[in-house]
Amino acid sequence: MQVKIKIGVIGPVAIVESIREAIKSFPNFIPVFRASDQIADAPVFARELMDEVEVLLFSGYYPYKIAKESVAFSVPVHYVPLTGTGLYRALFRLNPHRRRGSFSIDTLARQAVEKVLDELGEPFAAMHYYGGGSYQVEEMIRFHREAFEQGGSDGALTGVKAVSDALTGLGIPNEWVTPTVQDITVSLERALLSTEKRRNKESQIVFGLIQIDGYTQWVERSTSEYDVQKRKLEIHRMFLDYVGCLDGYLTSLGGGEYQFVTTRGIFERETRGYKSIPLLTDAKTALGVSLSIGVGFGKSANEAGTHARLALRQSKEFGGDICFIVLEDRSVIGPVEMAHPMVYGLSITDKDLLQKAEKAGMTAAYMSKLMAQVTRLGKTEYTAQELASILGVTVRSAHRIMLQWLDAGLVEIVGVEKITSRGRPRQVYRLSFAASPVCRGEQERASAE
Repeated sequence: MQVKIKIGVIGPVAIVESIREAIKSFPNFIPVFRASDQIADAPVFARELMDEVEVLLFSGYYPYKIAKESVAFSVPVHYVPLTGTGLYRALFRLNPHRRRGSFSIDTLARQAVEKVLDELGEPFAAMHYYGGGSYQVEEMIRFHREAFEQGGSDGALTGVKAVSDALTGLGIPNEWVTPTVQDITVSLERALLSTEKRRNKESQIVFGLIQIDGYTQWVERSTSEYDVQKRKLEIHRMFLDYVGCLDGYLTSLGGGEYQFVTTRGIFERETRGYKSIPLLTDAKTALGVSLSIGVGFGKSANEAGTHARLALRQSKEFGGDICFIVLEDRSVIGPVEMAHPMVYGLSITDKDLLQKAEKAGMTAAYMSKLMAQVTRLGKTEYTAQELASILGVTVRSAHRIMLQWLDAGLVEIVGVEKITSRGRPRQVYRLSFAASPVCRGEQERASAE
């Protein structure tokens, strides 16, 4: 006998109808629908359904976020994310003749949009991204209208139907980016798991460590103790607000380091599945400080705390202003700010290889990330531009690193790549160290897992 699970579905009429069709493939679900094109109805519907259903599914991140701000959820909550698939469709609808264009964009992450544009190979001009922290529809409409009227935008891409309707009324070309059937199906699968296998993990303890980069130097440069204390209060207030969104607990450890505790389910939802830590951007924009963040999962509080310290060490190895996560099996997710974080092993254990790499300035973290890329794509040859993207450094830094690795015999030049008739040829490097028996064994183990 199948266990029946009541699921509440909240969103605009069009997306709710798509979810209604997709949910027919999930016989365990008994759906209860609430549809409205007014985004302000999301928290009202959430309160109505919370005591009636076992799990809630929102049509997108914005209605989920608005409901989250005013509703204390007592059931697992999910939302359907916007992925590149929906963006492909919206771009071609908004720009059918494939002319050079520039768009204003809200909801979608910059990294995700740029990845799609790179894959399309289209000569789009600069994009304008909504940077407001508020989820007020009026502010997003104003942003798109100003971008269009000032001549910087040929149209708008929005993830909010109310914004799309308003822009249409103003005569501004726009496209409402909606989730695909695949996005909806994946979200329904996650919702189903959250009520069964994932129930225990939802309440798993998560430890996080936040360290202010260059804290000692910043204190020494301050002109007075008053300025130091004032800035500390501002930083503490920002951290407190962020941890409040995680329903967590914040503690100052001194020396510019803070610790927070939350649960896995909340952390996964607030980071959009380990893809975004707004605190990194907010701290730099509002207070001018960069942060290194390490988050640890574990089967016990002690294990989670140890993994958080390892993750923080990874963040500092990468130069700060970044976040890494170490899971129960000591694998690493990161950097979290990437649109598609990479998952890789925490360490390489061959001492000879590590010593050789260390002399050449190759950290264990760099080696692990490159091995993860090799394992995933089965490819060992890259340009400096590709390696810069993988390692999270500038192209200039990538060239400098390659020279060091060449001298140490860790990589070799195997050819050049000619992109355009005017562009300079790009050297292609082979990751020689990835062909070692130890690395091949690590790759085979990772592939099997």
